[in-house]
Amino acid sequence: MTATEHGTPNGRSDTRHAVAAGTSLAAAALLAVTGVVSILQGISAIAKDDVYVSGPEYIYKFDISGWGWIHLILGILMVAAAAGLFTRSTWGQMLAIALLGLSIIANFLWLPHYPWWSILVIALDIVVIWAIATWDPHRI
Repeated sequence: MTATEHGTPNGRSDTRHAVAAGTSLAAAALLAVTGVVSILQGISAIAKDDVYVSGPEYIYKFDISGWGWIHLILGILMVAAAAGLFTRSTWGQMLAIALLGLSIIANFLWLPHYPWWSILVIALDIVVIWAIATWDPHRI
């Protein structure tokens, strides 16, 4: 194996890092957008908007406004974590990954109320977690 200027074999690691870095900046933007949408989703649920379906046989017995508060608080924290990601801080990375994990859980439990949006958010959360976990902000 030959080493490149950056000391990595054949430049593969640098290419992966560049993709992860670009994806992470996009992930920070997506995290901010997802946070804002979660805030709006929470406000809509708190106001008991007719957008959401509520089934009588749902095992997780929060009412719609309870789920709204969960989404509202999670959204506010996600916007704060996105600000940390934009500054390339370690606390932003850790907070973002933790909040994205909570977002996956919350949206899994939210599936009966708004299924397609929940599936989309879970998929985006997984991509953002990958991007943040593989990104080293100190190498850019």
